[in-house]
Amino acid sequence: MENVVQYLLSIPFLKIIEIAGTIAFAISGVRLSAAKEFDWFGAFVVGFVTAIGGGTLRDILLEVTPFWMLNPVYLTCSVAGLIIVIIFSRRLVRLDTPFFIFDTIGLALFVVVGIEKTIGLGFPFWVAIIMGTITGIVGGIMRDVLISEIPLVFRKEMYALPCIFGGLVYWLCHALNCSAFVCEITASAVIFLNRVLAVKYHWGLPMMKKN
Repeated sequence: MENVVQYLLSIPFLKIIEIAGTIAFAISGVRLSAAKEFDWFGAFVVGFVTAIGGGTLRDILLEVTPFWMLNPVYLTCSVAGLIIVIIFSRRLVRLDTPFFIFDTIGLALFVVVGIEKTIGLGFPFWVAIIMGTITGIVGGIMRDVLISEIPLVFRKEMYALPCIFGGLVYWLCHALNCSAFVCEITASAVIFLNRVLAVKYHWGLPMMKKN
């Protein structure tokens, strides 16, 4: 037991939030697939694409091997998301709140992961913020396309802007010489709260009008 605790404590915090974000996004994808009455395999595919889509595009743009090809844990996380939805299907499929919470958690955590990876590869902060936003939103876009829905990011509801705002907060914390842990927690919290408040108070950008 002591060895297990020591192992868990030795896991980098960024890896923990990456795994948590993967599970959260996988659950959001599987949950919407269940609402559309996909079979288990179809639901898993949508959950997996939701979980790895943004990070895959980010890594391709950064010219590195996509992260999920280097470690099977992300595939395992997607399976875990499928199992969680199967077990708690009555609560998760019928309610919008659990989907919103899991989707927002995944969004917040993945943006931070994308920013950290981009900075670690030596790119400037403005690129890191863009890559963080891509990491957060592209999986959701792929999910919505697969289930024949208009992607959430293209609707009035704010989705991408909280990612950009969180990236700017991360940059500010970094400029103030805060620790990596403080930067990660602060940026994630800002993204989460910003999206929650945007939905609660119906914040959004003006809609395009027909002529």
